[in-house]
Amino acid sequence: MSNLSEATRNKLKTVSTATVATALYKRGLRIQCIQDVHPLSPDQPTMVGEAFTLRYMPAREDLNKLEVFRDRAHPQRKAVEDCPPGAVMVIDSRKNARAASAGSILVARLMKRGVAGIVTDGGFRDSPEIAKLSIPAYHHRPASPTNLTQHQAIDINVPIGCGDAPVFPGDVIVGDGEGVVVIPAHLADEIADEAVEMTAFEDFVTEEVMKGRSILGLYPATDEQVLKDFAAWRMAKKR
Repeated sequence: MSNLSEATRNKLKTVSTATVATALYKRGLRIQCIQDVHPLSPDQPTMVGEAFTLRYMPAREDLNKLEVFRDRAHPQRKAVEDCPPGAVMVIDSRKNARAASAGSILVARLMKRGVAGIVTDGGFRDSPEIAKLSIPAYHHRPASPTNLTQHQAIDINVPIGCGDAPVFPGDVIVGDGEGVVVIPAHLADEIADEAVEMTAFEDFVTEEVMKGRSILGLYPATDEQVLKDFAAWRMAKKR
């Protein structure tokens, strides 16, 4: 059962990963951004969902033949069928994009099951096809060879590292055009609230800068007049 409320999910869809990363940094969390992953489509919507993880280890050739896919309990196949609707599948591919973490058929299945997105610190095969699907997807770079040549699927829904970020099952994953950030589950509500407030202030600041106002005293707001102006702006904008 999901612990992520719809209210928090909807708030996080309105903020940037940069803003979330700053809110996390204020709490001493420095390495929550998944490094070196990129959206397959520039038009994909903001991705928000709880992490459902898949972990790969280096493939051992005698245990990782093509026939393993016939096993319905194969961890990669099982993960695709078990990932809950609204969750984000996060794959630990050991930052190895020399072989695919998944391909378009598996990602299409996740899309049809209502999964909110997929992230790997490796690569996807069939990446042009995945880019056309209506599911947010992030990877390091395209990778044509089957995952079996490099990766052995070994664990489902366990703590993993993805792009140097720690990811625990149930952590909240947020992805936009800039990247992907991981919010520890117990902080999701307060991070969402703070990020919405930060976004409102930064939108006000942006408008003021575009009018020619100096950032000194404005950003950060060290001048008392800035806070008065911001309050008036919020009232006028109904924010």
